[in-house]
Amino acid sequence: MTTIAPRPRYAGLDGLRAVAVALVVLYHLFPAWWLRQGFIGVDVFFVISGFLITSLLLRESARAAAAGVPRAHRIDLLDFWRRRARRLLPGLVTLIAVCGLWAWFVGGDVLVGLGRQVLGALTFSYNWASVAAGAGYFEAATPEVFRNLWSLAVEEQFYVLWPLLLPLVLLVPSVWARAVLALAAAGASAAWMAAIVAGGGDLTRAYFGTDTHAFGILLGVALAFALQSTLESPARWMLHPLARSISSLGGFAAVAALVLLASLVPTDGTQTFPGVLLAASALTLGAILAGAWPGSWFGRAIDVSPLRWVGARSYGIYLWHWPVVILLMAAFEGPGAPIPPAVGAAALAITLGAATLSYRFVEQPVRRLGFRGSAKLWARRMHGTPRMRFVAVTSVTAFALAACATTGAIAAAPRETSAESAVEAGARALERSRAAEISSGVAPTPTPKPTYPAPPRAPAEAGEPSLAPQPATVTGDQITAVGDSVMLASAGGLVERLPGIHVDAAVSRSMYAGPGILESLSNAEQLRPYVVVALGTNGPVNADALTRVADIVGPDRSLILVNAFAPRDWIEGVNADLAAFAASRPGVVVADWSGVAGAHTDTLAGDHIHPGSAGGRLFADTVASAVQSVEDARAQAEFERSQQRSALVTRLLTGS
Repeated sequence: MTTIAPRPRYAGLDGLRAVAVALVVLYHLFPAWWLRQGFIGVDVFFVISGFLITSLLLRESARAAAAGVPRAHRIDLLDFWRRRARRLLPGLVTLIAVCGLWAWFVGGDVLVGLGRQVLGALTFSYNWASVAAGAGYFEAATPEVFRNLWSLAVEEQFYVLWPLLLPLVLLVPSVWARAVLALAAAGASAAWMAAIVAGGGDLTRAYFGTDTHAFGILLGVALAFALQSTLESPARWMLHPLARSISSLGGFAAVAALVLLASLVPTDGTQTFPGVLLAASALTLGAILAGAWPGSWFGRAIDVSPLRWVGARSYGIYLWHWPVVILLMAAFEGPGAPIPPAVGAAALAITLGAATLSYRFVEQPVRRLGFRGSAKLWARRMHGTPRMRFVAVTSVTAFALAACATTGAIAAAPRETSAESAVEAGARALERSRAAEISSGVAPTPTPKPTYPAPPRAPAEAGEPSLAPQPATVTGDQITAVGDSVMLASAGGLVERLPGIHVDAAVSRSMYAGPGILESLSNAEQLRPYVVVALGTNGPVNADALTRVADIVGPDRSLILVNAFAPRDWIEGVNADLAAFAASRPGVVVADWSGVAGAHTDTLAGDHIHPGSAGGRLFADTVASAVQSVEDARAQAEFERSQQRSALVTRLLTGS
């Protein structure tokens, strides 16, 4: 026997969904705005899902029990999962087909890992597939097209497992004991996230994991248990006007606090993961409780038409916003670049349009009629009027073409991004250079700085050519270079342009690592007369780190700081700090990679950060020119001093 319970209708949930999706969308499309923690909107969705699904299942179980259905059959699992599939799959499959077609047109780095993403999306395992692949949610260099589907995977895994576990929980006789059990599970989940983050574990693993990020859903489950009988038979005091007013004001306060919480600056520690996420979940519980409170006017107020319209389409809006902005950026700005407001506004407009069309023509028909009913409707239209046949054929053909294009995009996807290829090519060039040195059997010995001949002691005779500075050419065996992945990607150009250069470069280094690396090289007597440091790409620099770097290099060597070029908001400050430090410190100069790269962006990889082969040669030329400029300036200064001494000798000899 199939018992289908009508979906419970709680006031305020559509409005809360609208708030949640607004927080997430504004956070992603306009990251420079004030919603720095808008990702908490996902946790609002989690709490709503846990509460609503559990309330639905409890109501279905109660009605089946009242009808005398045996305990083992009170929840129709197949019917529940069928309804979930009707709700989720149509919009999801449409999104994948359309955005797969779009990604195929864009091409390049945006296709990397597309097959894994599509498989993870369709099997609702995206979060675990990303963790297994080492993808980083908080990395901006090469964002994935369907990265936002990780949260959908967490919810769907809950939809699969929870109906199986709920009958066991219902064996606990006390409603409050069930709520406490759910609260304990939520606490364990949050504690597990905190343990991973506090222990220095992978932040993406902690954020994506169903086990570590289930606390919001479980808190919603606990609220559903707690309100199971209260909402159906409210106590008299709950109906008092004062109680209704207090609950309503509490609901508005909870929503306001959510927005305020979203505006705070996040951290990478337990204060945010899970601290802020737990706070957002608790505030959502308060808002749901206020909306469900008997006679509350908060729910009706937050369910005003505009918010209810957005809330009803929040699923589609959430699905579309991220792929749209990523594909727009890949086509016009480059992946990982800061999102200009114009691109964010265009993405928002496309998202709302796509979500509206999907809701009207894809999601709602399947939700009302089911998959079979929708297929029968299409078949009837194929035998209807010419206009109906045209619409039916066009829609199916468009979907088939999009699906084929998505398959083609997956097949054509490169194995790695152009930036990864550039870094690997540089690493291979560096390995070949070191292997050649080892096979030659001769360890490279740094060449000392050149010395200059003594100045002339008498003026030049008439007709003799005038003297001029004679700078020596700086060779690679006089240079030690320390850098990040930009230098590593340029290693091929460096060893070609400056044979014998000692390059120590690695991925994800920042200036904070510079003093330690240079100190180790100094202790190993590997610091040569010219020290090149390129560590400005991965974060801000500070005066203390730069001072320590200069002190380790010492006054007997020359320090060349390479400035940075990357679509990151800290780069301008990094370059200004490097220039100011060089201006205030004798013997320090800046190699202007930012200016060279900005004028030759076509030589960079798709992330607009790492040089390709041509860009690596430009990087090497920039470094070589800066190093040589130091020697040229030294020679010029020595020449001028020589001229001054010569003039003094002349005056002494002539008695003038």
